Amino acid sequence: MINKQELELLRDALTTLEEGVSELPRFTPTFDTERAADVLGEVATRMQDNYPYFHPQYAGQMLKPPHPIARVAYALALWINPNNHALDGGRASSAMEKECIIDLGRMFGWEQPLGHLTGGGTMANLEALWVAGRLSPGKRVIASEQAHYTHSRITEVLGIAFAPVAVTTNGRMDVAAVEGLLAEGDVGTVVVTIGNTGLGSVDPLADILALRDRYDFRIHVDAAYGGYFGLAAELDTEQRRHFDRLGEVDSIVIDPHKHGLQPYGCGCVLFRDPSVGTFYKHDSPYTYFSSGDMHLGEITLECSRPGASAVALWATHKLLPPVRGGEFSEGLDGCLRAARALWRELHKSSTFTPLMQPELDIVVYAVNAESTSATSRRARDVFEAAAERELHLALIELPTEIFAAYAPDVEVDTESVACLRSVLMKPEHEEWVERITALLEASAQ
Repeated sequence: MINKQELELLRDALTTLEEGVSELPRFTPTFDTERAADVLGEVATRMQDNYPYFHPQYAGQMLKPPHPIARVAYALALWINPNNHALDGGRASSAMEKECIIDLGRMFGWEQPLGHLTGGGTMANLEALWVAGRLSPGKRVIASEQAHYTHSRITEVLGIAFAPVAVTTNGRMDVAAVEGLLAEGDVGTVVVTIGNTGLGSVDPLADILALRDRYDFRIHVDAAYGGYFGLAAELDTEQRRHFDRLGEVDSIVIDPHKHGLQPYGCGCVLFRDPSVGTFYKHDSPYTYFSSGDMHLGEITLECSRPGASAVALWATHKLLPPVRGGEFSEGLDGCLRAARALWRELHKSSTFTPLMQPELDIVVYAVNAESTSATSRRARDVFEAAAERELHLALIELPTEIFAAYAPDVEVDTESVACLRSVLMKPEHEEWVERITALLEASAQ
């Protein structure tokens, strides 16, 4: 199931790469290949202790295998070992990164955003909220109760006050609750999540944008998980209403290592207004001496960053352009169809109760029982039994207020309830829904 043809692609690409240094005096680093082979054999054996993330029967956490071209391009870059902090470290990869930023900005209608790649969504969100704090000193950041947990942690690190916002039963930020906090007059930034990582829900961006007519605040969008779905043709009308307004916000985070088919870690932060780059200004004359052009390190909080991430993303964009109507966007539509199909199949079951209709490709469902405590026990039992059948799921702990909206007849005897969660983020999942459903039913017996 591991396609070793990728190694042939890598070998040929390495030959081309070597042509670029053919004028240098011959130099071949040596190492003990026999001992290295032994160590790598041990590595391969140790790595067997993993879930089969690449397989459609892995339908648990947000782990999407990189595209083969991303793997090969990333590996190819390791022979050069670029550092995209300064042009001295990675001229080629720095240029590739800047081109990738243009590609990602255009997804949201931005032709010339300020942005760069990061190690993941957490660092990208930290940079966005750091800028927000500089622009709105002394004011709070607010985000949904279902937003990623790192937002409260990031604001703590930055010394910015934070407040959670209540959600509706579909997991979206409650607009009335947002306005209630805005009316207090000390909110500087609203974090809108486009595809929260627990439920996949899309916060009502269009409705929050409307509040800017009455209140002065920035909007930062955490689209680490869901940002690419703006390219999908089969978004529901309600989700499309919000995705189509992304170009009006102040900053956006997206994670190419999720739906962008990239190796970990690869996040991205984008700013609509390039002038915020002045906050990054610093002096490092020993670093920025090779060119008068803008170095990526002059618009990032991080110093050393792997150019390999940029090379892999650039190669993927060339093969699968992130535009509507192409092969890449069709893959996203396949994920949407898979999630909706599983949700429909679960509706036919007497064993499971699907909760909110999936807005992206995450399906949350409960195992039927007489009480919330029993529901939680059964969910954990099914989780373990499914793993024994090589069907790998995830668990999510939900407030009973959300759960009760979909299972009103279940006795509430706990403050929260454990439910099952499946992330159908592989396009192949669409063809595996029937098998996944059958394995779920068998695991519940």
